[in-house]
Amino acid sequence: MIEEHNLWPLIEARAAATPERVFLLDERGQEIHFAAFRDRCSRVAAGLAKLGVGPGERVSWQLPTWIESAVLAGALARLGAVQNPILPIYRKRELAQILGEVRPRLLVVPPVWRGFDYPAMAEAVVAEMATAEPRHAGSATRVLVCDRELPEADRSILAPAPRSTFDPDAVRWILYTSGTTSAAKGALHSDASIAAGALGVSTSLAIGVDDRWAIPFPFTHISGIAMLMVLLMTGSSAIFVEQFEESTPELFGRLGCTFAAGGTPLVIRYLESQRRNPGRRLFPRLKAAMAGAAPKPPQLHGEVRAELGGLGVVSCYGSTEVPFASVSTIHDDDERLARTEGRVARSAEVRVVDEKGRLLPAGASGEIRIRGPQVCRGYLDRSLDTEAFDADGFFRTGDLGSVDRDGYLTITGRLKDIIIRNGENISAKEVEDLLYAHPAIAEAAVIGLSDPRTGERGCAVVVLRAGASLDLKSLVAYCREAGLAPQKIPEQLELLGELPHNASGKVLKHELRARLASTNRPGGADTNAAS
Repeated sequence: MIEEHNLWPLIEARAAATPERVFLLDERGQEIHFAAFRDRCSRVAAGLAKLGVGPGERVSWQLPTWIESAVLAGALARLGAVQNPILPIYRKRELAQILGEVRPRLLVVPPVWRGFDYPAMAEAVVAEMATAEPRHAGSATRVLVCDRELPEADRSILAPAPRSTFDPDAVRWILYTSGTTSAAKGALHSDASIAAGALGVSTSLAIGVDDRWAIPFPFTHISGIAMLMVLLMTGSSAIFVEQFEESTPELFGRLGCTFAAGGTPLVIRYLESQRRNPGRRLFPRLKAAMAGAAPKPPQLHGEVRAELGGLGVVSCYGSTEVPFASVSTIHDDDERLARTEGRVARSAEVRVVDEKGRLLPAGASGEIRIRGPQVCRGYLDRSLDTEAFDADGFFRTGDLGSVDRDGYLTITGRLKDIIIRNGENISAKEVEDLLYAHPAIAEAAVIGLSDPRTGERGCAVVVLRAGASLDLKSLVAYCREAGLAPQKIPEQLELLGELPHNASGKVLKHELRARLASTNRPGGADTNAAS
């Protein structure tokens, strides 16, 4: 274990400790060792320096889960830049907001990937920004296309990096999350805040150099950046895949996966894959499957243990603002593995409070609030901090749960009006605001309904204008045309004569959820709309 809380010194220390061990593999058969990773990061850092990237410069990057994405993160860490990873599934609507707030010197995107033209989107957003605000024209964002290649130069041109350049508490990451508001929020993290959560995972799960992680989720998510720290701290390796496919679980098994990560929805898909081939173990070396990101059914642990093997399910709890606030340990009993999100990290303080902010006793359910080194340093938009943190500096998670006397966390619900699909938070209000602009819609509410594959699916409950008609196919087309990210597009449409309201006019979404909970159908939406 290397307990270094700064990314670039951690890369150097790991390369020195285990230079020839495999670090990353991918579905194309590529692999890179720790020393080769350090060296390539240095060459890319030199190439980026020639493009004007230096300490404190902001760089946004929207890349798939590629080995090159990790190299870019390492190179930018070497330069002391401020990184803004962006989910590849985001489209023009989200990209315009993020770039407008971050104002990066450089935006790195893939070429046409999975049928979508990222360079065209990026250039359009940058051009619109320059037109809307001419005063920024001289510092316009440059777009760099990465077709699994990054600019490289002789690393000797890099000046030695003084340790003072790498203050672990300096803001080095701007990671966007959607919460209860209609717009995404940029959470500010340091290397140290991400490392604090990563250290908790590394120690609780006793990860070693022989472990190998499955990484089928977006590397640009907070969990991807945190896992980079976990791998470097422990000397373990990971299998990167750019997108989860039907054949992905078999690939993970063939390449020796010991921790099948990805969150609750993907754990369920691992089980489905195992059940199609009951005669042989999907993951022969499995130690555990890692749930999180979305609620897990208590029976999932027992099913995984019996069918996939290993410990069963280990869990973690966190968010973009607070990665890995709790995590299971390898010594937990079946009851705690099945029903809790693990033990609160030793470095974190958790309060459970009632609706008036009063502290509740152990075991009582209320709002979860967290303070500690893994909590973000606030938001890029500082006006959001007042509501996000209480007077004592505890982050208001908006989630409901309890903590027992031994420090184990159980989540029972949430205050936030969000839909959690495949581990990603989707703001209902953002989608509702878009639907209200549809000429056929008089009123709309968007709710999350339980889905066996994705955790939750978005359901649009709509009241039509007089004489209007609407079906799901045309609604999906409307959302796409408006530039809404694919995972936010509703997968189910329900037409009602009126929506239930309370006395103040607020839509009673709990009544809608109860009414529609039995409608176990995604509505026949185009599967590409939210994949």
